[in-house]
Amino acid sequence: MPNRSVESHRGDTTCLRSGCSRTVHPGVVTGQALKDLLNHAKENGYAIPAVNCVSSSSINACIEAARKMDAPIMIQFSAGGAQCRSPETGRFYAGKGLDNTQFHAAIAGAVSGAYHVRAVAEQYGVPVILHTDHCAKKLLPWFDGLMEANERFFEQQGEPLFSSHMLDLSEEPLEENIEICVKYLERMAKFNCGLEMELGITGGEEDGVNNEDANPEDLYSKPEEIFQVYDALSKVDNGFFTVAAAFGNVHGVYQPGNVRLEPKILDRAQKYIAEKVGMEEGSKPVSFVFHGGSGSDLKDIREAVGYGVIKMNIDTDTSGGPGWRRENGNRLL
Repeated sequence: MPNRSVESHRGDTTCLRSGCSRTVHPGVVTGQALKDLLNHAKENGYAIPAVNCVSSSSINACIEAARKMDAPIMIQFSAGGAQCRSPETGRFYAGKGLDNTQFHAAIAGAVSGAYHVRAVAEQYGVPVILHTDHCAKKLLPWFDGLMEANERFFEQQGEPLFSSHMLDLSEEPLEENIEICVKYLERMAKFNCGLEMELGITGGEEDGVNNEDANPEDLYSKPEEIFQVYDALSKVDNGFFTVAAAFGNVHGVYQPGNVRLEPKILDRAQKYIAEKVGMEEGSKPVSFVFHGGSGSDLKDIREAVGYGVIKMNIDTDTSGGPGWRRENGNRLL
């Protein structure tokens, strides 16, 4: 699966027709094409949906939906989903029958899913970003295995297997969070892979991280903290990163009105950082990610996108819905 420019693809997309860089093409986008696509989203005021997929059929359904909408999409996997470690994650790629010592089965599942995406994405004629979701500190062996898979693929094909990966070290002190993210971004930059990091806390529970009883103040990131992240990661040569900052987001199923989002936190951070680094007024130096969107008011979503959100995660709403969640002991709040 060699790197190919857009001229070698017969497919067409809204992104290509509306002025997105000529590097963006149908199929999995990596490196400069990834940067160009996400920058196009920020400059044109839209966020790309990132769907946690549970099987080859769910991947196909998502990419088919993207084709019908004539738009790009992100396909992402979690550690639990890749290995099928619990009933709540469904029967995913590797299955429960494999030994998951040192996350071997979870690594194999995510890699298997990545190859499936690469096999079909180009055929649907839309750009696809291939990503992995939350990775807490205890899951770093899984992350390391995916780094090795990227490096092997890069040696053979000149691009990483995945477009990007997420590190969620929001449970750790901010300084440690940043230090580990810098270390990994330095490694990832060598094979042109993007990093998504999280600071602050997204409420609720996902992939073994439970913040249901978090201090409400921790659900809202401060501009100074976001600048610390931006300043450190921007110094990585050839590094490309996005930031999942906390502005009241909560994982899980919620009735509209029960989640108090404060999108203006993102606006204040953009203005603060732009001033600190000497950018002109109105600049959006940070590419933000929106986690925990279930139950969010459409007005808040649009406002957040206007402040530089370029990716919005979709998981709970496609994991069986409120009825499925209630059957597994979770509340519809």
